[in-house]
Amino acid sequence: MRVVIQRVSCASVEVDNKVVGNIGQGLLVLLGIEQADTADDLKWILKKTLNLRIFDDLNNVMNKSLLDVDGELLVVSQFTLMASTKKGNRPSYIRAANHNHAIPFYELFCLEAEKDLNKKVARGIFGADMTVKLTNDGPVTIQIDSKNRE
Repeated sequence: MRVVIQRVSCASVEVDNKVVGNIGQGLLVLLGIEQADTADDLKWILKKTLNLRIFDDLNNVMNKSLLDVDGELLVVSQFTLMASTKKGNRPSYIRAANHNHAIPFYELFCLEAEKDLNKKVARGIFGADMTVKLTNDGPVTIQIDSKNRE
């Protein structure tokens, strides 16, 4: 499982020119799920995402998490995060999970995040052609891969 996390002052996702999810201050999470992902990968990456200390404290030091600042979360599925560019110039998505595996993991990620945050998580629409708009705050952008755990 891979995520690209962006600290935002606002973000939204549109499908067919209609806003389907939007947030104010918080995190935009682009979520890539691979066929080999397990519940352990999901739990680990969700905990890391929600507890990542990338929000400023009173001394302007990135020392607070999304939980600490009571921020919002927008989660967008993105199979292209699983791209392999090892050979040639056309990315391979062979590692990306099929719908039967990916949709339940995406839904579970969002549901577990809602429990931990005690608030609704904004979402894109799985498999849709989406337009994502954001104002990256910082900019702060972090990549995490549950297989590397670095």
